[in-house]
Amino acid sequence: MSDDSGLWLLALGPAGAAGLYWALYRHYRNTDKSHSFEHETEVKAQPVTGSEHKVGEVKGTRDQSISGDNVSAFRKRVRRAAGRADTR
Repeated sequence: MSDDSGLWLLALGPAGAAGLYWALYRHYRNTDKSHSFEHETEVKAQPVTGSEHKVGEVKGTRDQSISGDNVSAFRKRVRRAAGRADTR
């Protein structure tokens, strides 16, 4: 038996690491499947429209809460997922 018989096993480590790195890079980067927005998407610019109509004015912090807040009504904010049994 020659001394060269185990060299392929030593070469398998770096080759396997390089292969794993390449596979993970291709899997997470998806460079061949990604959308190139700048080259494939056409965006037509239009002039800015709007008006300078004043809607309201807030000066300082006189109000201690926001009108229409639902902080204390947590049953209205949080809805139970459909199909779940009530565990009270």
